[in-house]
Amino acid sequence: MQEAGTLVLEILKQGQTLKMSVFERLELASTLRHYSQCAVSSAEIDKLCQEISFILNKAGKNSAYDKELIKGLIKSGRLLWDHLLTPSVKEKLKSSQISSLILSTDEELINIPWELLYDGRSFLCLAFNIGRVIRTREPVSRPRYRSFAGVLKMLIMVNPTNDLKSAYLEGVNIKNQFDRKSNNVHIDFKSTYIDKMYVKKNLCDYDIVHFAGHCEYEADNPDNSGWVLSDSKFTIQDILAMGSAVSLPALIFSNACHSAVNTAKPMEADYQENNYSLASAFLFSGVRHYIGAIRKIEDPVSLSFSKEFYAQLISGKSMGESIRLGRLKLISEYGIMPMHWASYLLYGDPNFILFRPKVKPKSDKPRINISLHRKRLAWFFAAVVFVSVCICLYIWLPTINPNTYRLFLESQRSFRGGQNQRVISQSGRIIKNEPSFLAIYPLLADTYQRLGDKDNALKYYFDYAFFSEKRRDKKNLSSAYIGIGWIYHLYGEYAKAFEFYNKSIALSKGNKDRLNEAIALRKLAVWYMDKGEDDKALELLTKSSEINRERQYSYKHRYNLACDYFNLGLLFLNKDDLATAKEFYDKSFRLFNRLKLARELSDYYFNVGEVYSYQKEYQKALDFYFQGLKIDQKQGNMPNIASDYNMIGELYVEIDNFTEAEKYFYQALSVCKDIDAPLESAAAYNNLGSLYKRKGQKNKAREYLRQAQEIYTRIDTPDYQRVKQELLSLD
Repeated sequence: MQEAGTLVLEILKQGQTLKMSVFERLELASTLRHYSQCAVSSAEIDKLCQEISFILNKAGKNSAYDKELIKGLIKSGRLLWDHLLTPSVKEKLKSSQISSLILSTDEELINIPWELLYDGRSFLCLAFNIGRVIRTREPVSRPRYRSFAGVLKMLIMVNPTNDLKSAYLEGVNIKNQFDRKSNNVHIDFKSTYIDKMYVKKNLCDYDIVHFAGHCEYEADNPDNSGWVLSDSKFTIQDILAMGSAVSLPALIFSNACHSAVNTAKPMEADYQENNYSLASAFLFSGVRHYIGAIRKIEDPVSLSFSKEFYAQLISGKSMGESIRLGRLKLISEYGIMPMHWASYLLYGDPNFILFRPKVKPKSDKPRINISLHRKRLAWFFAAVVFVSVCICLYIWLPTINPNTYRLFLESQRSFRGGQNQRVISQSGRIIKNEPSFLAIYPLLADTYQRLGDKDNALKYYFDYAFFSEKRRDKKNLSSAYIGIGWIYHLYGEYAKAFEFYNKSIALSKGNKDRLNEAIALRKLAVWYMDKGEDDKALELLTKSSEINRERQYSYKHRYNLACDYFNLGLLFLNKDDLATAKEFYDKSFRLFNRLKLARELSDYYFNVGEVYSYQKEYQKALDFYFQGLKIDQKQGNMPNIASDYNMIGELYVEIDNFTEAEKYFYQALSVCKDIDAPLESAAAYNNLGSLYKRKGQKNKAREYLRQAQEIYTRIDTPDYQRVKQELLSLD
């Protein structure tokens, strides 16, 4: 899958002149396209390239913290920037807001370290999600791209020489990361004894291949370069021979030293018999995307980079962005001076997305992957109730009728006890007698949300906003905006949710209302997590938690700090950092216990249960799930109950208990029939469709997947295409 918004830098060499143009990919169809040109000195360029090679090699040996090396890299990169690019191209690159860059060059230019050009502010590979596309004079057979319908197949080959413990751990880590997507990816793991015949027989059966081991590059005889296996080498000639008859994987990640080095010799007609690197052989044979290393890689660095790359790729990031984030991860762990981040190259379209963006945990409701569908959201839902009520009560207590206040306290007790119809009755009496009593509106709105009544939930939040604005009460108006945004968020209407969250942030900042500012920042962080932008979410959660930590003396800020910790746990769970996730969940749990709000911990139990599920401790996971379900049943929270049944069913699928899974999915549908819960309904239909697909009952699978697809077409979620692909895989 490709997305728009990509720059293409096209460079052609004619003698001592470079002709170039930079344009957006959508401009490719233009009848006329401007190009500029500049004269270059091959001798000067070669010298600069040699200097960069010397710096990288030295940094990789014994001078990792020599500041002069990074200064030298910057100077050489800046000279290449000045010499190789025309002023108009440099200006376009520096001013562009587009993040992805395709570097399309002639084969004669392949050995220039384009990724390390320095524009005065940053290296090109850190400023852009960059990928190389090579122009060659030689005829290239039409690539036989693989279909991505259905389940992708991945082969992980590690440590064939049995002397690289870190390579083995790298493979295990990657397998564990993809196990989280077990319905989308089938993993085969091969280690220790891997001979050439095994690779020849099996390589073409896979969509993704990851190799972690030794790679030998022979400068005097490059066509004998290749992966070092248990019995021999898998060489350039082996690869080229395969490419003529079959379709090779869509992605090959060769995480081994020298695996992306190219020779300086231009490609000729008989390139199969000449000196070519591993990267060139794979590309000419039809590999769509190739990632390799240009120098020897230290084992911990290799592990760290591959872990971050696949974590980002699985989450729905593009190839190029996943690599750039992997580079930044190395910089954060090792610093910029060792230059580990400069070791990797991508050949292929950097904007290509192999996996759909992951719609994350069970957040309260906008989650489509129900295993993450409700986590973040229900939690905050409780926060809105409590904080909004406390704020309003604090402001209006001196002015309200004592009988109204007493009835309001009874309504709160009824809400905590799950007596939702009683809350509606009591709230109706309050509104009839004193419609300007603001505290009752969010309580009533949240009660209707519990019952799955979106329209009434929105109605009373909008009434809350109306009376707050009428009384010129900016704090309550800000709180009302958060509540409105939250209801839209729960039903997948992200654009509207985004609008109201930002309205609340702007109003709170203008009113110096730090409490509502922090709440709105946290809600917006959940919004970004739903969109797969975890870095932005982390930035917002950091701001929110800083506000609340500074004001822990206030009960309301302590409550919201607990919510911040909960969401930080969720964010690290998304990053596969289970230990850190559990740490933040436990911090949240301890704070809520101190605040005596144990009955509000349904989502805590489900999220911690999910941590145990990822660790394959299924009985512990079930125990926590049922504790959360008990709380939701006691409170009469119908959307949560439907979501709970879906998560429990998914866990039973994970342990191959299809009978129990089917029962809980149908219970989720039964609950949804009486409420307005499109996401929960769609998730249940989707789960049943996937279950029947696994059982080989294609007609039933098709029936339920189509019902899920029909719902997804009406709401603002990205799941329509995912379900469509699953339906196509049944044909």
